[in-house]
Amino acid sequence: MALSKESVLATLKNTPLPGGGDAMSRGLVHALAVESGVVRFVLEGAPEPELVAIRSVLEAALHALDGVKSLSVVIPAAAPKGVKIGSHPKPQEGPMPVAGVRHIIAVGSGKGGVGKSTVAANLAVALARAGKRVGLLDADLYGPSQPRMMGASAKPSSADGETIEPVVAHGVVLMSLGLMLREDEAVIWRGPMLMGAMQQLLGQVRWNAHGDLDVLVIDLPPGTGDVQLSLCQKTVLDGAVIVSTPQDVALLDAKKAIDMFGKLKVPVLGLIENMSTYICPNCGHEAHLFGHGGVEKEARRLGLPFLGALPLALEVRLAGDAGTPVAAGDGAAAEAYAALAAQMIAAGAA
Repeated sequence: MALSKESVLATLKNTPLPGGGDAMSRGLVHALAVESGVVRFVLEGAPEPELVAIRSVLEAALHALDGVKSLSVVIPAAAPKGVKIGSHPKPQEGPMPVAGVRHIIAVGSGKGGVGKSTVAANLAVALARAGKRVGLLDADLYGPSQPRMMGASAKPSSADGETIEPVVAHGVVLMSLGLMLREDEAVIWRGPMLMGAMQQLLGQVRWNAHGDLDVLVIDLPPGTGDVQLSLCQKTVLDGAVIVSTPQDVALLDAKKAIDMFGKLKVPVLGLIENMSTYICPNCGHEAHLFGHGGVEKEARRLGLPFLGALPLALEVRLAGDAGTPVAAGDGAAAEAYAALAAQMIAAGAA
């Protein structure tokens, strides 16, 4: 007998669960899809430890079915009590401001690996050191790295089961899906769940829990996908900052990001050349491992501001891994981010 949605449903109904009942009668199975031997669904509606045990039972039962080639049973992120993260987006008429936030800056890139998250974290800290009230939203939902880079491990809370209380690190109000997950836990969501989560992280987080923010910095995922589209369509942005290395391959993708923001009517505030130079700590020789000046040249060609060149420096990587962004300290790298923050303030974006 060929695998079908009906046979999967029958198995789910006839498999006893720890604690009694079955997955269907208890309403634990959502978004079930069965196609070409691939079975996917979301498991929610019980405490996470119980869901983990239930998942093991259901996976064993479903793997025993003829025709099952692949099985994905997703347990949503452990949100604060009473709050569900990852629901489908709610209808909304046009872009809206975020309560308690004066300015919003998105930090994007066309591809991964160019240091976008490092720039976002350090820019947020530099703005806070310049006297601004700053928030940082980690919108890289598949690969949230801001909790590690900002040294944050506290869990967000909710007093009413609706709004989410963010955490604070290095003077910055921080929210990330990574604060609700184990470090090695994957987020396996389709586009609608990503878009819904993005809407929630903007609208349900109490960004002004410690006073209205002057600026919210949003660390976007690489590329031009669902999260970027959802953000630009549902939120009033002051603009976007594009991060790229000087190499041609990175610039090709950066130009796609610039094109996307243009089509979505979001101003590009400027371009940053990251990993621009490398100074050997032993001999002081300056090298350009990824080329040099390509981003500045592209900014001139497009008539966009060039916001500066940031070095490739070991201290930046070590600081991020240690949870204390380099902008929180002193030295040349911190001064570079302070200058970047000053430009954002002077331009009226923060």
